[in-house]
Amino acid sequence: MKNLFSNIRGDAFGGITAGIVALPLALAFGVSSGLGPSAGLYGAIFISFFAALFGGTNTQISGPTAPMTAVSMVIIAGIIAANDGSVEKALPAILTVFLLAGLMQIGLGMIGLGKYIRYIPYPVVSGFMTAIGVIILVTQILPSIGYYPKEDMDFVNQYKPQAEEVILENILKDEAGEGILVLEDFRETISRAEKITQDDILMESKTLAGKDASGVLGAIKVLPRALKHINWLELILALSTIFIIYGFKRITTKIPSTLVALIVMSAIAILGGLDYRPIPEIPEGLPELKTEIFTNFSLSSIQPYIFTALALSLLGAIDSLLTSIVADNMTKTKHKPNKELIGQGIGNSIASLFGGIPGAGATIRTVVNINSGGKTKLSGMIAGILLFVILLAIAPLASKIPAAVLAGILITVGIGVMDYKGLRAIPSLPKDIKLGPIRFSSEVVIMLVVLILSSFWDLVFAVGIGLVIASLMFMKKIGDLTAERSDVKNLKKEKAWADEKDFPENLKEEVFIKHIKGPLFFGSTSDFQALSLQIPDTARTVIMRLGRMQYMDQSGLYAMEDMLQDLKTKDVEVLFVGLLKQPRYMMERIDIIPDFIPESHIFESFDECLAWVKENIKDQV
Repeated sequence: MKNLFSNIRGDAFGGITAGIVALPLALAFGVSSGLGPSAGLYGAIFISFFAALFGGTNTQISGPTAPMTAVSMVIIAGIIAANDGSVEKALPAILTVFLLAGLMQIGLGMIGLGKYIRYIPYPVVSGFMTAIGVIILVTQILPSIGYYPKEDMDFVNQYKPQAEEVILENILKDEAGEGILVLEDFRETISRAEKITQDDILMESKTLAGKDASGVLGAIKVLPRALKHINWLELILALSTIFIIYGFKRITTKIPSTLVALIVMSAIAILGGLDYRPIPEIPEGLPELKTEIFTNFSLSSIQPYIFTALALSLLGAIDSLLTSIVADNMTKTKHKPNKELIGQGIGNSIASLFGGIPGAGATIRTVVNINSGGKTKLSGMIAGILLFVILLAIAPLASKIPAAVLAGILITVGIGVMDYKGLRAIPSLPKDIKLGPIRFSSEVVIMLVVLILSSFWDLVFAVGIGLVIASLMFMKKIGDLTAERSDVKNLKKEKAWADEKDFPENLKEEVFIKHIKGPLFFGSTSDFQALSLQIPDTARTVIMRLGRMQYMDQSGLYAMEDMLQDLKTKDVEVLFVGLLKQPRYMMERIDIIPDFIPESHIFESFDECLAWVKENIKDQV
């Protein structure tokens, strides 16, 4: 905390810029979640401020993110459906889940589980992130064309018979809970049924229609009908928003294109007097403490949501720590993972108490903060304060923002969050699984399983299944290897091998030798990435001894690529010695060989490599 005010000017500019970027996303994520724009804005305010204050990544900007919103959206829809479609009735349970998730994150940080997040394999993360993009993209098609299933009465009326059944079932459940036996006293059932009004049936029909049209499958199901009821004004607003977001980036990236699109399209709609659909109203004044969380709190009431809250907390932890790694790479610092989880947990817990949706470290906002001069926790706190001031100043005006504009913003978010790097690698990854006459790539199988299950079933279970499959495949591969050593290596203490004893003394400052003594896989990439930091400033050549690196997976492959790219930017030449068949095959598939390492830089033995060094670094001999 002593360095909190050491970079006031840079942190102020970074925090303000990040806060401006966060504003349209916060509103959009709030609307997408089902709790309204205020929930997104409250989440952005409290999480940004408190996660920065108590977290372990100095430059991190936190708030609602695409993955957290996608999962929250499913949780919110499920709880609302279980409470007769009433948001007000479901809100205490929803916020209780968010509060529990925040408290669990604090617990995860306190028991030191933050350092284990790195063990999630790349294909699982890739499949999950692409699924998030698919979910956001597909679910925003309907609002972008101005179609809302609950308002299509012909569609809603199809659910009236089912709605009557549901209402009658609820009557029977209530009577069973009161100890009334229908067969003995059916008059009570008839009496209650007679009190059912057409409004009750219509409300339940709307709830069922909305539930059936939710999610990816629901949106696809009603899409043919929606295309017959396109609101052309809403569609034009959404498409224009998308056009401005992508088009303005070609002019300049110094001003957030999402903010430009939000302001321009909202101004056109409002000042032009267009007959558009606005977002739900944002309450004026200070956020109110949701005391109903505590008045309705009991062990029995939270029991059904414990697993859901745990899954949400783990997702937030993964999302945040992945962003922390990005921040580390940009600032050449090291975050504190457990402290970061505690900070995120505090932020999410406080946000839930005021009706905010949960969030995590946001990569784009964090990058913007760093590039704008942010270096300390103060930048994240300033971003939260800025959003709070905006809430107090322009809440009535913000309530007039067209819903289609936010749908357009979210469509670009969905497109941007997909992992195109992983998708492009699908054709080139080695097919290491054989099923009858057909061969598959294990990395691709894992990614597609997570992608498909996340998109069409359940995000949390999909990640769990992906982890199990990845672990099983990894264990099988390791079991198939004949290597004696496969543990993660100590990258800090290096001893010369026998054939290096006679290495010329006059070359030791110019040439750095690194030994890789085991498989480079998803569990060892974090340590491997520290390699470039070990290289002395005087070294212009790196010799990598790879004779004991028997196996490399996709995570290790990209870690190697990132390291080589980093060395290339520093004009450091890399030589491979003893490269084995499987790692070579992997590196050839994505052109590390020959793009980064030409064939002339790959040697069978150290003696051959030494001869090349002596010949090509003549000025040092």
